[in-house]
Amino acid sequence: MNKVQQGFTLIELMVVVAIIGILAAVALPAYSDYQAKGKIAAGLAEISAVRTAYEMVVNEGGTPTEANIGLDSAKSGTCNYTVDAATGITCTLKNAPTKVNALAIKLARAAGGSWSCDASALPADMKPKGCS
Repeated sequence: MNKVQQGFTLIELMVVVAIIGILAAVALPAYSDYQAKGKIAAGLAEISAVRTAYEMVVNEGGTPTEANIGLDSAKSGTCNYTVDAATGITCTLKNAPTKVNALAIKLARAAGGSWSCDASALPADMKPKGCS
């Protein structure tokens, strides 16, 4: 009489678990980098959106502050903002992956009104295009 084998052997299950572990070890760092780049892009988008309000306050002779250009760090899940009339708008990342958490991205306004993006605090592979 022949017995029909049902199920998997212990060795087969161990091989499957090992393969899943190897795949996870490769995928998790890539996913973390993807999350970090997404958080940086969101922070840059948030501060880019208020450049016009910043310009209006400056052109009217006022001093830009977080409140009068429409930023609120408490409501943002991405940034703690710093607004300075001399240096521009800074987003210090919060709730981000460890690699970029608490690092800053800044939009600086020159006296002539031109804007530049400063991402020097970020790792080179995480800097958005157009930022130095």
